[in-house]
Amino acid sequence: MARQSVWKRTLRWLLFLVLGLLLLLLGLIALLRFVDPPTTAFMLADRFQHPERRQVQNWVALEEISPWMPLAVIASEDQRFLQHWGLDLDAIRTAVADYRDGDNLRGASTISQQTAKNLFLWNGRQLVRKGLEAGITLGLEALWSKRRIMEVYLNVAEFGDGVYGVEAASLRYFGIHARQLSASQAARLAAVLPNPKALNAARPSAYVWQRVDWITGQMSQLGGPALVRPMIGTR
Repeated sequence: MARQSVWKRTLRWLLFLVLGLLLLLLGLIALLRFVDPPTTAFMLADRFQHPERRQVQNWVALEEISPWMPLAVIASEDQRFLQHWGLDLDAIRTAVADYRDGDNLRGASTISQQTAKNLFLWNGRQLVRKGLEAGITLGLEALWSKRRIMEVYLNVAEFGDGVYGVEAASLRYFGIHARQLSASQAARLAAVLPNPKALNAARPSAYVWQRVDWITGQMSQLGGPALVRPMIGTR
């Protein structure tokens, strides 16, 4: 009986701990709807792994970013971004089935999921991390607008070693501000997002140019900047 009582108390405290952490996370997500995050989990990990490397980030509002840029990342990363509620269930089911068959757990990440991962989690394909990512994503979608998700994503995404956010990337690779990006330049930045440590927007490889061609074609098929202008104009 005494042992059973100890287990009940332990489980109760664990439940309180989980609920407390959940409430803390939801409160932080709600706060970040209005307050720009001063750093991210990815940036902290990068700073720990490479203390000698200077990180560059220049936060800008979404309306200060060329509309070609959100269009480029939608075309490249998540063409249903404006319609879904954060998760691509078909892609997730396929990825989980492949994992059960013995493959490595792969992406299937929407822009909302990538924002959640960059802000709060670590890099990896573990099932537990993907589960946490899905839960945080639902919180972002519930408490933030699509505009805010896109604004944060474009400001925290890594575009190269120590280069975070589209403004810093635009200045580093093209010598211009993010609001001046052309369609081709935006596509070049979007093309390196899957692996910014290996791919370079300033010196594109043949693979990057191939991705740029595909992304610009998709941008045209999606209707051009008209697709994202309603999102940019609303908070």
